[in-house]
Amino acid sequence: MSMTRRTLLASALGAAATAAAPVLTAATTSRRPNILFILADDMGWGDPAVYGSAKIKTPNIDRLAAQGMRFTQGYAGAPVCGPSRCTLMTGLHGGHARVRDNFALAAGKVGHKGKEEIRRASLLPEDRTVADYLRQAGYRTGLMGKWHLDGYDPEATPNRHGFEEFKGWLTQREETQGYWPAKRMRNEEEIDILENSGGRQGRYDTVMITEDSIDFITRHKDEPFFLYTAFDSPHSPYTAPDFGPYADEKGWSDDEKTYASMIWWMDKGIGQILDTLKRLHLDENTIIFFASDNGPRSEPTPAQTRVIDFFDSNGNLTGYKRDMYEGGIRDPLIVRWTGQIKAGSISQMPVYFPDFLPTALDLAGAPSEPTDGISIRPYLLSGRTGEDRFLYWEFYEPVYRQAGRLGKWKAVRLKKGAKLELYDLSVDPWESKNIAAQHPDIVARMDEEMKKAHRESPEYPDNPPNNGAKAPE
Repeated sequence: MSMTRRTLLASALGAAATAAAPVLTAATTSRRPNILFILADDMGWGDPAVYGSAKIKTPNIDRLAAQGMRFTQGYAGAPVCGPSRCTLMTGLHGGHARVRDNFALAAGKVGHKGKEEIRRASLLPEDRTVADYLRQAGYRTGLMGKWHLDGYDPEATPNRHGFEEFKGWLTQREETQGYWPAKRMRNEEEIDILENSGGRQGRYDTVMITEDSIDFITRHKDEPFFLYTAFDSPHSPYTAPDFGPYADEKGWSDDEKTYASMIWWMDKGIGQILDTLKRLHLDENTIIFFASDNGPRSEPTPAQTRVIDFFDSNGNLTGYKRDMYEGGIRDPLIVRWTGQIKAGSISQMPVYFPDFLPTALDLAGAPSEPTDGISIRPYLLSGRTGEDRFLYWEFYEPVYRQAGRLGKWKAVRLKKGAKLELYDLSVDPWESKNIAAQHPDIVARMDEEMKKAHRESPEYPDNPPNNGAKAPE
């Protein structure tokens, strides 16, 4: 690990947030804040410049951090996108969320990805999302981009789970997928993207998501809104309109130039969204969350790994996407609320995706709902860190695995019935030394917490039939 990386991570782990609680005035509280969640796809903890990248330029993500709070120990809900997004939307961790992997072990619905048969879970009508609750509370709700919670169920679309407006793509509609789609969803209708017909590459998905987000904000500027801007970048396949500012980089492969350019195009879109909020005088009344859905790397191939390692995308943490180690689930997380959150503050408080729903309801003044998360609003405003609490993850590809965190302790189980590994993240964030043998009391406590957190479901039974199907995503 480079000294720059070690210094940055050690400083982040040891630095407590110093923000003071701002004074809420009548002007800032007269209207409930707009809530904007911007999500990257497969962007690693180490990819943004503000998190230490020496090669990738992210001026607008950096701007968010400079104007808000950067979390050094923010976590996604799972090490792949489907279950991670499920925890974000429902506030439930993977131990009893509906979608716990990109495939299902049983139940769900069977469909095809290309020629491969896949069984997927999806949200059911009884599953409530943050959009359901905020819409009920009087917010206008929109999703632009990637949903990935529909599986092969035509009833599991965003419009049936709280989003009034949806423009993007669905898992069950292959023709709407990709960075240059010939078709795109507009609510529950497919529309043609003529610029991409016949295999042409005229309209880039990242640009469309940006434009749709700006349009939604502009049309709803006079009423409280919740906007979920879910980019695809930098998920594979690596493709972009051009190499951006990396065209002349010496010693970079085309894949490396393209990966960096994909992030640059997304960052450019984020800047355009921020400029729109400022132009419409919505800066002080909009709280913005930025995160990634899991760790870096898409298909686990040597070529993908070379690109991710070239950029040190996991920040020299152990693991990648699909791993329960820090590199698979620790992600960049930034929250900006102009005039409320101290600019440039840093928090070492462990937080994760199930915290978003209770935080959003708290911000909206809506009734609280039972979730596995907490509202982090008080900590955003004060800069304080909360009491130690248990955070939980589980995952099923290629085998059932678990992870838990309690304060400085991180436990990992790599397969069902295996002994727990234990790490002290305060001194070993790289999870390089398993110290389970030295702390049997902590191991026993973590094991008990994991047992309580997990519940089987029709989609994820404890003894599944051998009919689950999956593919890398």
